[in-house]
Amino acid sequence: MGLQVTDIDRELDQARSEGPVRDIVIPPCPELLTALQLEMRQTDPDPAEITRIAGSDVAMAAALMRMANSPLYSRARPANTVAEAVTMLGLGQAASILTGFLARSTIRVNSPLVEHFWETSTRRSLAMAYIARQLYGVDADVAQTCGLFMHVGIPILLQGVRGYAGTLAEAMARQDRSFTETENAVHRTDHAVVGAIVARTWFLPPVIAFAIRLHHDFSVLRVSSIPAGVRTLVALAAVAEHLVADFEGVQQQREWERFGPACLSYLQIGESEVDLWVDTLHPVFEAVVLA
Repeated sequence: MGLQVTDIDRELDQARSEGPVRDIVIPPCPELLTALQLEMRQTDPDPAEITRIAGSDVAMAAALMRMANSPLYSRARPANTVAEAVTMLGLGQAASILTGFLARSTIRVNSPLVEHFWETSTRRSLAMAYIARQLYGVDADVAQTCGLFMHVGIPILLQGVRGYAGTLAEAMARQDRSFTETENAVHRTDHAVVGAIVARTWFLPPVIAFAIRLHHDFSVLRVSSIPAGVRTLVALAAVAEHLVADFEGVQQQREWERFGPACLSYLQIGESEVDLWVDTLHPVFEAVVLA
């Protein structure tokens, strides 16, 4: 029997209760996000309630309006009210944008090493949503949220663990071992574990927490005991990461060079499709400017 999601659950519980993650402060899920998740779980979510949540914070309402009227969503006419923005975007897309705003507001990033953390995360999330729409049976809203939170463990570790900034710089530079191997060598944990704990603390769908935990472990693509939805998100994230890195001018993409072909094979995507997406997503990435 291979790796099971119950094994991952047990690992995360243990890390949180008695492992090195025990003393790291994980910010609680914002109240507005809890309300948003509650409404989105309804059989028929109420647009008026989503609009009320969006409008309850002036900065969040402004962020939603700005995104709705951005070049990402080339509309014939602009949204003039929060309600119009919610209607034009659709509930799933509006909820994803609000989730992103609340995540950025709650988890601050003050490090030159990851200065544009949330811009990169937003680009990754948009790329994952776009690719999900090109595939059969993949929930684009789940993919988008997963992309947003994929590396959320990094700012949490930067805030909560002494010396992690040095580890992060080393992990980015080393050629001889993986990012998470460097983190574990120094801190006995890594951003994949911490990110998965954040996802659980914030009541994100379990498939997202599992994908975050496994997003650097591409051996799981061959493990049939891990749900297909989790493996799909792991492969999707790698493709999206590659597209964003290309756009942002990242030269070293060792992980993609090693595991990219396996991810494309798992998703049944050809290199030619990826090349096409580079052109399609370039203006989308360019339009991501977070205040």
